Amino acid sequence: MVKSQEHEHPKKAFGWAARDSSGVLSPFNFSRRETGEKDVTFKVLYCGICHTDLHMVKNDWGFSTYPLVPGHEIVGVVTEVGSKVEKFKVGDKVGVGCVVGSCQSCDNCANNLENYCPKYILTYGAKYHDVTITYGGYSDFMVADEHFVICVPDNLPLDGAAPLLCAGITTYSALRYYGLDKPGMHVGVVGLGGLGHVAVKFAKALGVRVTVISTSPNKKKEAIEHLRADLFLVSRDQDQMQAAVGTMDGIIDTVSAVHPLLPLIALLKSNGKLVMVGAPEKPLELPVFPLLMGRKMVAGSNIGGMKETQEMIDFAAKHNITAQVEVIPVDYLNTAMERLAKTDVKYRFVIDVGNTLKST
Repeated sequence: MVKSQEHEHPKKAFGWAARDSSGVLSPFNFSRRETGEKDVTFKVLYCGICHTDLHMVKNDWGFSTYPLVPGHEIVGVVTEVGSKVEKFKVGDKVGVGCVVGSCQSCDNCANNLENYCPKYILTYGAKYHDVTITYGGYSDFMVADEHFVICVPDNLPLDGAAPLLCAGITTYSALRYYGLDKPGMHVGVVGLGGLGHVAVKFAKALGVRVTVISTSPNKKKEAIEHLRADLFLVSRDQDQMQAAVGTMDGIIDTVSAVHPLLPLIALLKSNGKLVMVGAPEKPLELPVFPLLMGRKMVAGSNIGGMKETQEMIDFAAKHNITAQVEVIPVDYLNTAMERLAKTDVKYRFVIDVGNTLKST
């Protein structure tokens, strides 16, 4: 007999779940495993709402399983640790990002690239080692293997730190791996949303000259005055785009909507890199000739391994980098999802789980 989600594990848990592809979220009783010898259990205080959550609750990518408890930008305070846990103790501030498991034996895992492990386990909507489904951070507490838990430095506010566990590491890893982290370099950031605004912050902290590229002229003031970008290009303004041709060492493209790549490739210097970190649902058109003529590269990057994620959050603490967030109560979730679909948020919704999630 198949056990219900509420009785699958020994520990009673409570959160908000989508029941079907309508994406509507509502209160949900379920259960989590006991704290294993290498597990960390923590009370969830805040959880960011990523664009991925919106795609997953609506099954836009075709592999969602219901009921689905989203959330992979999770921060809180440790309440219990297993007997073999070495890095954490009760009372520590911690976080969990997009991944809660991997095979720990492949080349990627050996090289601290658990995010590229063929058997990586997503924080929600995936099968864990015990074959039960994982549930995310729109919930009262989490249990995770300590290898996949991040230590959050004390000087980082937890609400602003939560989105760094996805949006932060996604952009930080892309800048680092593709060598777009050298002082004096010129890097473009396409899209000024959840990913884009932290990309600007990390790039500036690395000493890079940053140009924000956006379809929205009304974001110029925010980009220049608040995020300290050096330049702002309106991508629909052909004169502005033409004037910037061949000026950038690299571009971090955070846009998830279908958009033309040719104008962006034109902005690159020879040997320039266009790095895609957004995930459009439909294939983009890629003209090859401009790549050949400048030895240019179009590449991708997806979050980061655990070692690099810890490095990112420590770097953020050192440079006072947090996401710009709108903190919401959990019962505002469905409205927040509707607003997120219209990009009506500056720049990341974060659920105040600790104060507003009440079990029924």
